[in-house]
Amino acid sequence: MLILDHVTKRYGDFTAVNNLSLEIPERELFGFLGANGAGKTTTFRMILGLMKETEGSIRWNDGPIHYGTSAEIGYLPEERGLYPKMKVKEQIVYLARLRGMDKKEAAKETDRWLERFHIPDYEGKKVEELSKGNQQKIQFIASVVHKPKLLILDEPFSGLDPINVELLKQAVLDLKERGTTIVFSSHRMEHVEELCEHLCIMHRGQPVVHGNLREIKRSFGKKNVSVQADFDVSYLANTPGVLQAKKTAEGIVLQIAEEEISQRILTELQGKGFIKKFELEEPSLNDIFIEKAGASYE
Repeated sequence: MLILDHVTKRYGDFTAVNNLSLEIPERELFGFLGANGAGKTTTFRMILGLMKETEGSIRWNDGPIHYGTSAEIGYLPEERGLYPKMKVKEQIVYLARLRGMDKKEAAKETDRWLERFHIPDYEGKKVEELSKGNQQKIQFIASVVHKPKLLILDEPFSGLDPINVELLKQAVLDLKERGTTIVFSSHRMEHVEELCEHLCIMHRGQPVVHGNLREIKRSFGKKNVSVQADFDVSYLANTPGVLQAKKTAEGIVLQIAEEEISQRILTELQGKGFIKKFELEEPSLNDIFIEKAGASYE
């Protein structure tokens, strides 16, 4: 288990992370959400021991993370860190050996990952010759090739097209199924909603939402009603109990104070025309963030 106990990081008068407490179980896929400057990367650097916390403590498997545990940890940094002039396979094997992996095993594992990501022909290319998306895949392989037990991914899907996002998602899920504890950050809420059971939303260095995703949504209370019809439904925005309304190309999405309001909306629609869609939806993470942090995501 990875435990952060009242962790704070200050730079002079500026507090980057403020009183963060988390417990991330073994084999968990845990999501960190937050805009730039929210404190995600600083938290990761403290977990890795690259930066010392000002207050509090961080423990993994009942002990601190240090140089002796580095062979069991993988890290994909947001700013990346590949050697541009070095050849792909040569570089991945070199980084795996720094983690204590045998050269022969590292080469075999590298080949397996290059094949999985459909880029086996790139093993002899220099990193600078690759597209940004393929560089990202090489960076990911370098962070997992040594089979870490704890994997930290800082914005792993950044810069990838939809096809490669799906490739990387499946790889992350497979690693989790094999027993790797994974903590990843993202600006994209839909990725966290799809992959994670537990999450933490950071805002200006503080956790504003933390816990099980289902329980967070249930406790939020407010729901969304999506309506599509062959007639104008904009008048539904004035229904008592509707908190917000957002017009769409085919209808409207209404945020309601409680589930019972949906029946009132359905009554309002009856007899006015053909209803193509009427759906009661859980609140999105974007809804929850706006409510808790008072700002929208990028």
